Amino acid sequence: MSATYPMDMVRGRITVQTKKSPYQYRGMLHDLSTVLREEGPRALYKGWLPSVIGVIPYVGLNFAVYESLKDWLIKSKPFGLAQDSELSVTTRLACGAVAGTFGQTVAYPLDAIRRRMQMVGWNHAASVVAGDGRGKVPLEYTGMIDAFRKTVRYEGFGALYKGLVPNSVKVSLI
Repeated sequence: MSATYPMDMVRGRITVQTKKSPYQYRGMLHDLSTVLREEGPRALYKGWLPSVIGVIPYVGLNFAVYESLKDWLIKSKPFGLAQDSELSVTTRLACGAVAGTFGQTVAYPLDAIRRRMQMVGWNHAASVVAGDGRGKVPLEYTGMIDAFRKTVRYEGFGALYKGLVPNSVKVSLI
């Protein structure tokens, strides 16, 4: 995760650009070199801590929910889903999708904060996010806790779950 994290940060910045954004990254290498030149090497790891912390509940819940659901289906045999203490491949895939969605839903606020922190310090972030070159509020966080506080204070608790539905679809299909 640590080795590939800079690529995730670059992907996040390239993804939020629109045709109306006054500043455009031309690709991965341009993005990486610009971040290193303007913000320094530490900028490539902004948001790393909530990302690492988020893995713990995601993986733990994913495993626990999958195993619990699988055991329950084998023991209770609802709708004939279990045959001789075995589940079909389709049923196991469904259990994995449910478990992944549950784990991701619990861990998602950390992912949302991680993405916001990746934008901190980017000179052009406000104009790119606003799409008009006139960002109303500069994106500034002193750390993970500050990002949580400001997000909830200015946008409400629901802002921690922006993008959850498409992400859940992605998790369910993986």
